[in-house]
Amino acid sequence: MDAYTGFAEVYDLFMDNIPYEEWADHIAGLLQEHGVKDGLVLDLGCGTGKLTRLLEKKGYDMIGVDSSGEMLGVAMEKNSDGRILYLQQDMREFELYGTVGAVVSICDAMNYLTEYEDLVQVFSLVNNYLDPGGLFVFDMNTPYKYQELLGDQTIAENREEGSFIWENYYDKETQVNEYDLTLFVKEGDGIYRKYEETHFQRAYETETVKQALKEAGLKMLAVYEAWGRNVPKEDSERVYYIAQEVKK
Repeated sequence: MDAYTGFAEVYDLFMDNIPYEEWADHIAGLLQEHGVKDGLVLDLGCGTGKLTRLLEKKGYDMIGVDSSGEMLGVAMEKNSDGRILYLQQDMREFELYGTVGAVVSICDAMNYLTEYEDLVQVFSLVNNYLDPGGLFVFDMNTPYKYQELLGDQTIAENREEGSFIWENYYDKETQVNEYDLTLFVKEGDGIYRKYEETHFQRAYETETVKQALKEAGLKMLAVYEAWGRNVPKEDSERVYYIAQEVKK
């Protein structure tokens, strides 16, 4: 699980096409449907904290966990009132001071867990830090998206503040997608600095995720196609899982 380094500086710039406000409304709606209307909520794999801040504005007491110090540095710059607690931790080993009413994880953070054992480990930690009956809401990119839309594709974007080249390589046997990122980030002196990063994500079938949740002591309540309440189809690109703590 490589941390974002150079990309952290321009992450929000290149992710400005993501409707975070709609995502926050969707997440809050799912939480409220299942009785989590306030209290402590953990944003696992929070990145630059955009969703974390939006959920805090909706009345939740937010904690953000991410392994990337660079991403959290951006989040902290926008946390001037100190209302959000940010912790730099690997999600496979995260620790909290107590339990929370819900854990959320979006923007395919769970896909970064390329080993099934790590998936179970993270789910087990989530279960450990959830209040009795607490809720776990997370999304995942689907095997269809990696195989049909991302795999062996190159995506590039050029802006004044920075540019990137994003090359994808998908292995159907392991279901692992390799992202090779080449970034050119504009420095204060007007010079563009080059960064290179490699990331890996794995596609998981729904039944595999359900089994991992069960092993971790969580019960899967529902799986929806993003962004509504529809049952996922063969060509769904992103799905939402809703699980609940049922035993420690």
